Amino acid sequence: MSQTGSQKEIWYETLHASFGQYFSIEKKLYRDKTEHQDLVIFENAALGRVMALDGVVQTTERDEFIYHEMMTHVPLLAHGSARKVLIIGGGDGGMLREVCRHKTVEHITMVEIDAGVVEFCRQYLPNHSAGSYDDARFNLVIDDGVNFVNQTSETFDVIISDCTDPIGPGESLFTSRFYEGCARCLKPGGIFVAQNGVCFLQQEEAVNSHQKLTHYFQDVSFYQAAIPTYYGGIMTFAWATNNPQYRQLDTGTLQARFAASGIISRYYNPAIHYGSFALPQYLLNALSASR
Repeated sequence: MSQTGSQKEIWYETLHASFGQYFSIEKKLYRDKTEHQDLVIFENAALGRVMALDGVVQTTERDEFIYHEMMTHVPLLAHGSARKVLIIGGGDGGMLREVCRHKTVEHITMVEIDAGVVEFCRQYLPNHSAGSYDDARFNLVIDDGVNFVNQTSETFDVIISDCTDPIGPGESLFTSRFYEGCARCLKPGGIFVAQNGVCFLQQEEAVNSHQKLTHYFQDVSFYQAAIPTYYGGIMTFAWATNNPQYRQLDTGTLQARFAASGIISRYYNPAIHYGSFALPQYLLNALSASR
């Protein structure tokens, strides 16, 4: 961060060695800078409340709905009859909020490694969770995500990995051991999805995930959404299942399921869902070359 004279304080995010983006700070709400992490939450005139960890923006109030809607409604509506959902991470509550909107889901487990994250986000990012932590279907487990999926006796219809980038604490959620554990505790016909970075700038993330996931799932691909805060192009979401038909659902089927859900969305719709699996050629070329 920097500040000059009477000018507003500026928070900078470095996206590459030679470029990045900046946010002006209207009001700093929280700052925890230790030898282990640098966590800050501040208000920005364009994006609302912004949370950044170790120099990387994690979420903003203005556009978080795109990320959370696409990470939940795509797998849940593709599945069509999910009853048990597992969220890995997701301490800000946005993913839980969107899963809770599916009334046919009967049980939601969220595994968060740090209980303090949940309380912190309830205080500083209340619009993310929007009361969903009080949903009777919700069960919070404080545990390491890799440990949980390899030890639990429960099985799930959909697993959503709301992970940070594969550096520091988030690195373990991009490993073969984690993917193997997720495959182990998915029910037959289950779907696994995960955040996989902005593929134009972080192409190796997608390539590495694809190579590892193909060892445990028959149908592995990605879908996409453009999220303004995550600069650099489209964000990719890893997709893995043993039922390839889920990616081939027609818009009529998706429309019927969406209408039946009663969900009113701000970004997601069946046409967006269908088109999100169309990937840019540079990513297809990279995945093909890695096989």
